[in-house]
Amino acid sequence: MKEERTCGLCGESYPGEDLYPFDGLELCAHCLDERTLLCRHCGERIWEEDNAGSSEVPICQRCYDDHYTNCCRCGTLLHESQAYYAEDDDYDESPYCSGCFHTLSDASPIHDYYYKPKPVFYGTGPRFFGVELEIDGAGELKKHARSLLEVGNQEGEYLYIKHDGSLDDGMELVTHPASLDYQLHHVPWAKLCGKAVSLGYLSHQANTCGLHVHVSRSAFGAESWEQDLAIARVLYFFEKHWEELLKFSRRTPRQLERWAARYGYKEQPMEILDYAKKGYHGGRYTCVNLQNPGTVEFRMFRGTLKVNTIFATLEMLNCICDAAIFLSDDEMKSLAWTTFVSGIQADQYPELVQYLKERRLYVNEPVESEVEA
Repeated sequence: MKEERTCGLCGESYPGEDLYPFDGLELCAHCLDERTLLCRHCGERIWEEDNAGSSEVPICQRCYDDHYTNCCRCGTLLHESQAYYAEDDDYDESPYCSGCFHTLSDASPIHDYYYKPKPVFYGTGPRFFGVELEIDGAGELKKHARSLLEVGNQEGEYLYIKHDGSLDDGMELVTHPASLDYQLHHVPWAKLCGKAVSLGYLSHQANTCGLHVHVSRSAFGAESWEQDLAIARVLYFFEKHWEELLKFSRRTPRQLERWAARYGYKEQPMEILDYAKKGYHGGRYTCVNLQNPGTVEFRMFRGTLKVNTIFATLEMLNCICDAAIFLSDDEMKSLAWTTFVSGIQADQYPELVQYLKERRLYVNEPVESEVEA
């Protein structure tokens, strides 16, 4: 006969194997479910009354003290990376959630050019994409910035906004790093671009705007030498296929000379990387900027408020990264443009194939394109 024991809370008798040890007691499944929680951060089981988080996101006290806070205005639970602070809050004593921070009369939703928050990573790595999209023509206005943040951050802390002195009358939209899938299917690009257009902003047609994409260096290899080999092949790809990428970018040669200059073709991929590392070029104003310690920045592309173009750019960079990682130097050197694009499958990269056809860069018949905004 199975041994019967008593639940430490409700007093009911159960077979011993049906009780769960917790905090010096043995609890039945019902009491365990009703009176305890699992910390969302570390997974430790805690008493319900010891929950330092929220009903939706239970957190043990230790994890709360180390990683979380609450909005001082509305009380929303915040991971420390999601907290905003007023510029005069020197000791970070008053954390705000995004919504409260951007409605404060003395808090600007437009950060300075050098603002760099702690990144929040979305999706599965190690290949993350951070997008910087410049928009112009409708003002560097707090009310417009708040409208855009309300759309962009409705379901997550995806977006922040910065001042950019290269623009005439606009600002820069910046996303936290996210996987390709997350950028395509979770970041609300369609709503965001639609809101920007409705406010009167331009990007492609402004002639001042760029679409810059950061890709995490760790995506190119675990060790620095592995990263160098792959990044060298990225640089070689850009030099070898410069004319096609120029057409893809929608930039003019003059614009690229100023904002995204090429390094210059050399016979071997590592020769281009060595040249880049020695600084014989335009600093960060290069087609592939290598000056950031944690990312490789692709600066060649013209700004746009056409969602298909944003997606196509991200998909193109994903394909280039794949080629750089999985091909050898010799295979990269012999890779023709037609071979490269013919390997891009429409079912996997529909926006990219559509865009390549629009720009007369695909192996099939071209198609008519919508006007860029």
